[in-house]
Amino acid sequence: MATEPTSVTGVQLMQGIGVRTNRGFWAEAWSEVLAKPRAVAALAWIGLVALMAVMAPVLASGHPLMVRTSGAGGQETSWPLLASLSSGDVLLLMGGLCGALLVAVPWPGWIGLTGGKKLTLVAAAVVQGGITVMIAAAVRGYTEQREIDPAIIKLATSPAFVPVASVLAAVIAALPLLLVATFRSLLGRGLYCGVVAAVAAGCLMATWKVPPAIFDYREREKSGKIQATYTLVPFSPSQRDTSLPLLAPGTDPLSPSRDGMVKAELGKLYLAAEKRAKDKIAAARTDAMNAAKAAGKTERGQERAGSDAELQARRQVRADVDAKHKDHFKAVAELAFPRQGQPTFVMGTDAIGQDVMSQMLHACRLSISIGLVSTGIAVLIGITIGSIMGYFGGWIDTILFRVVEVFMAIPVLFLLVVAAAVLPRNTYVMMGIIGCVTWTGAARFTRAEFMRLRNQDFVQAAQAAGLPLRSVLFKHMLPNGITPVLVDASFAIAAAIQFEAILSFLALGPAEQASWGRLLSSAIDGVGEFKWWLAMFPGMAIFLTALSYNTLGECLRDAIDPKLKKARV
Repeated sequence: MATEPTSVTGVQLMQGIGVRTNRGFWAEAWSEVLAKPRAVAALAWIGLVALMAVMAPVLASGHPLMVRTSGAGGQETSWPLLASLSSGDVLLLMGGLCGALLVAVPWPGWIGLTGGKKLTLVAAAVVQGGITVMIAAAVRGYTEQREIDPAIIKLATSPAFVPVASVLAAVIAALPLLLVATFRSLLGRGLYCGVVAAVAAGCLMATWKVPPAIFDYREREKSGKIQATYTLVPFSPSQRDTSLPLLAPGTDPLSPSRDGMVKAELGKLYLAAEKRAKDKIAAARTDAMNAAKAAGKTERGQERAGSDAELQARRQVRADVDAKHKDHFKAVAELAFPRQGQPTFVMGTDAIGQDVMSQMLHACRLSISIGLVSTGIAVLIGITIGSIMGYFGGWIDTILFRVVEVFMAIPVLFLLVVAAAVLPRNTYVMMGIIGCVTWTGAARFTRAEFMRLRNQDFVQAAQAAGLPLRSVLFKHMLPNGITPVLVDASFAIAAAIQFEAILSFLALGPAEQASWGRLLSSAIDGVGEFKWWLAMFPGMAIFLTALSYNTLGECLRDAIDPKLKKARV
């Protein structure tokens, strides 16, 4: 069976060889991207990180899925894990499930839900839900301050405060989304934004006050008070036990007790064995010093040779004790502190006894949110300024380009370090700073594309038809000039993730939040000992995530670059 050629000439195309059905620009570009194995691998890793970001609160939690308590009135069942979820957790879980169903389910053709329309609806819902959560977090943080007006305290403690604040936050977040062309009619947009706002407001009301995280379930279960069923990783990222620091992967909470018991028993035998071999150790020291003296070494060299020989003799004595008794004491320790029923630290623990795997899963959310939100802010600012520069040109372009050059000269990392010292150290501040400083690349690309497009016939036709400026810029010109900006955005996401990892490595990242960079910074303990699991797991996650976004950007750039395109079958 003859194989089809991978490329054809113009003459062959005229003869009908290699002709195929015409596809849209983005369909063609994505087919070429997906034809590259490295791009598929990059998308698979990014999808895995995104899935872990959405599912982390359910996959890794120290709160049990279900707790059964036996009392005088019978057996009671509670769901601590569900009660511990924040509004952001609930909205992410619901958005992930509904978004996956919306994209995966084949809808009837008369509904008009194409692939691009589905992605637009999902993106609009995610943005609206995120803005709602941010507004609610700001309000909650303000009302929980220590020094505020008594009238505010009275208002915040009233029964109607939570419902009113939740509804207002949802409505305020929905207003900007009415301008997004999710549906052609304003009524359709209003209904869609209203449904999302209602769901977001309901989640806020149900999770406005999350109970404090108290992880005493295992003690209660050991005493027979409850029966608990845990999730896949039975540890929360903030769950710490200072008695379990720097445990290696595969250990359990009773490992230090077993090791301590074995060391204590062997230590007694070491002392007794060394006492019995006192004469032998002394003889080894004397013989080594005499041999060094005969070899013509100095007194210092003789003393060093004697110390080395004595140390070697002590090691041999301890090795003999280990060979006879270590396995026995290990077996006794296993009986005293059995492994059965104990959770396992799959990736070990950090310096303060927190589970590394739980932090790795929850840190996916921080990396994904930092990259997407900060890049989204940068792209929005860059497109707006770049389109004005490229469309008008002249003195407007000159002035705005000077502004671009000023922002290009700002060292982003140094600015983030300074901001961490004077501003609240939270995710939102970091997103805003990165987004408001790194928009220059999007502005320059948009400016170049708009300068190329402003004299095109379709632009002049739109101007002659009397369309408003915003319609000419963002409805007609922008779709034809957005491609380089999207390619640059993939590189910007990788850069934002690296900025966050660097700040967290320097202990300047978001406080009390799991981060790959913070885990990486604890790879060297207080005495300078290297812990490989605290370097390998977060280091590989940062490396693979940044590499995946860069690889995807390169493949997308190659697919849309007209200079690299050839006649393909």
